[in-house]
Amino acid sequence: MFLTISTTGTPERPATDLGFLLHKHPDKAQVFSTAYGRAHVFYPEASAERCTAALLLEVDPVALVKRGKGKGRGGAPDAALAQYVNDRPYAASSLLAVAMSAVFRSALRGVSAALPERAAAGMPLRIEVPALPARGGAELVRRLFEPLGWSSVAAEPVALDEEFPEWGESRYVRLVLEGELRLADALRQLYVLLPVLDDAKHYWVAPDEVDKLLRAGDGWLAEHPEQKLIASRYLARRWSLTREAMDRLELVRLAEADDLDVADVDNAVDETADTEERPAPLAVQRRDAILAALRAAGAGRVLDLGCGQGQLVQALLKDASFTEIVGVDVSMRALGLAGRRLKLDRMGERQAARVTLLQGSLTYTDRRLTGYDAAVLREVIEHVDPERLPSLEYAVFGAARPRTVIVTTPNVEYNVRWESLPAGHVRHGDHRFEWTREEFSRWAGGAAQQYGYEVEYAPVGPDDPEVGPPTQMAVFTAQQTDQKKKEKNKEVKAA
Repeated sequence: MFLTISTTGTPERPATDLGFLLHKHPDKAQVFSTAYGRAHVFYPEASAERCTAALLLEVDPVALVKRGKGKGRGGAPDAALAQYVNDRPYAASSLLAVAMSAVFRSALRGVSAALPERAAAGMPLRIEVPALPARGGAELVRRLFEPLGWSSVAAEPVALDEEFPEWGESRYVRLVLEGELRLADALRQLYVLLPVLDDAKHYWVAPDEVDKLLRAGDGWLAEHPEQKLIASRYLARRWSLTREAMDRLELVRLAEADDLDVADVDNAVDETADTEERPAPLAVQRRDAILAALRAAGAGRVLDLGCGQGQLVQALLKDASFTEIVGVDVSMRALGLAGRRLKLDRMGERQAARVTLLQGSLTYTDRRLTGYDAAVLREVIEHVDPERLPSLEYAVFGAARPRTVIVTTPNVEYNVRWESLPAGHVRHGDHRFEWTREEFSRWAGGAAQQYGYEVEYAPVGPDDPEVGPPTQMAVFTAQQTDQKKKEKNKEVKAA
């Protein structure tokens, strides 16, 4: 079995970047063991102008029969010679798809630490499969691949015997795909459609195959016109699994149409659950107050500075009015947890385009954070050493300078109301300080005056008449510069 992936490049973006995206070095020939043979990855050509990666799968027919144990095409319970002498070692099928998933695992997920921008963007691709079994012929090949964004889909039928053209065509085609696609998308399409065109799998199709299909089909299968045929063939025509896949694909389609998570669409209520209203936890009240302030400010592009495990990012994603959300945290572990919470690897393409997670320190200026409508520091400043607060103030208010900044922090005066909190203790062991309402007002007012902001305060949680609320919130709004005021006055006079 043979597959080649080619791309072209420029001196600025060399074609050899393909090696970084596939996680396979162009100067090395590598061999990987599989359950049914050996997979070889090598580069027939590798230059800045053009680069080609090849995947060659050597199938062991005897291992295929023995491991099949009578299940599926490769292990059919037939003692005939055809068990050992067949097309399986030569024609692209589910064997090649499984080898791709093992050898190009990171590339299928679109992960490249070295070149994340290249992995996320389209690139000129040419993919060639010399021998592809196609039950349905060249016409079905085109019906499956043309809706996926390829500019050219060539499926050339292979003759049974070129010396005897009267014998007609075989069921195999030579497939050539050309177009500008994201590499991960192209690989996932092949992973699904190779066994679909062969209409067979070499292993037993279990219920978890539905999850595999939906993961690989994320971003393209829900809208594909041949969705039902693809699901049926991929799942070995098991009608119960096909029906489950179709139901879940419909949920994906509805969720993407409304920019929602699938969980928000499939939100059936457990009637046995206790529906009695209870006071919302302080964390929920804090989140709701921040969301309300962002909406009132008309913010569309939002920074969550010190995003932690992504709770606020998750809430922002549920509101389509927030068109771009960037979570920033110094901890890679926290960002990893946030990615899992958000299910970035399973998120629809439209949703994923709205969210970015970045590693960064809030006490250093960062050009990536400029130009946003709003920034949120939710329970963040109390984790910063007091002597480093001026650096944070400059990085946020001076350098990034969003139109709106929202800051929440504990009110230390309220601590006496927490029965479980010993006197004189802060709420969290990592808090460097906790401010009174006067101290917070003094800090916020000073930062606002220094960097040209106006500031308003709001309580979050029950506002105790003696000690105030448990959380205090400040909403900073950037003042117009004198030049902008003059320009606006001119526009008003001209009108």
